[in-house]
Amino acid sequence: MVESAPVLVRLPAQFERLFPEAPRLLELHAASVAELLAMLDARWPGMRDRIADTSPAIRRHVNIFVNGARVTLDTPLPPAADVFILTAISGG
Repeated sequence: MVESAPVLVRLPAQFERLFPEAPRLLELHAASVAELLAMLDARWPGMRDRIADTSPAIRRHVNIFVNGARVTLDTPLPPAADVFILTAISGG
């Protein structure tokens, strides 16, 4: 099996409260966005559920960008991809 190339993952600031042991910036080896979320969930149980629903799709108030482009769970991750996971901030 060929290991996938590392990608740089930037987690949202809101996750610090929910997953205090998770760094805001980390490097993982994942071939797709879905695989990346599975890896995050393996390290920090419950994280995938904060990002994606059971349909499966990225939650409505979460966006994932890879190298500046908005993506879906099926999106492959190119070598050295820069992945941003962003949550919406709402107020009234």
